[in-house]
Amino acid sequence: MLITIGKARKTFGVKGEIKIEPMTDHPERFKDLRRVYLTSPRGEEKACTVLSVRYMNGDPVLLLEGYDTPEKACELNGWLVQIPREEAVPLPEGQYYWFELIGMEVESEAGEKLGTIIDIFETGSNDVYVMKAGRKETYLPATREVIRRIDRTTKRMVIHVTEGLLD
Repeated sequence: MLITIGKARKTFGVKGEIKIEPMTDHPERFKDLRRVYLTSPRGEEKACTVLSVRYMNGDPVLLLEGYDTPEKACELNGWLVQIPREEAVPLPEGQYYWFELIGMEVESEAGEKLGTIIDIFETGSNDVYVMKAGRKETYLPATREVIRRIDRTTKRMVIHVTEGLLD
């Protein structure tokens, strides 16, 4: 499985470098890349060797093998920059990547199956998990009061059902 860490925005300079819009909380991770996978807006995929990485105003600028002119590099504008899931930066205990949470089965502390996480969005104070059960969607605040346990291995989330939460 590939995870997205950025998006090719535009070419930069005469060598064919590509300015990347980071889509990660760890933009420094680009400096260690040796290979990336690119996916076009139409779903075409290709693997590329990273020849060099530098930063401009905090954004990574990549030079990729086979795209060493501005004309060739321009072909990649809008493509997603991805890496294998196992190359993701490890997170501290209690923190999760969104891709780990989407698809998780949700159950109550009593073991009742409640639905599946289908989306996540950010608010000012905390993330909100969107749980779907049949046609109904429920918003679960990602707080310690509601989310009691998350198990990456079994892809299960246990929640504390408070009054009005599932209405």
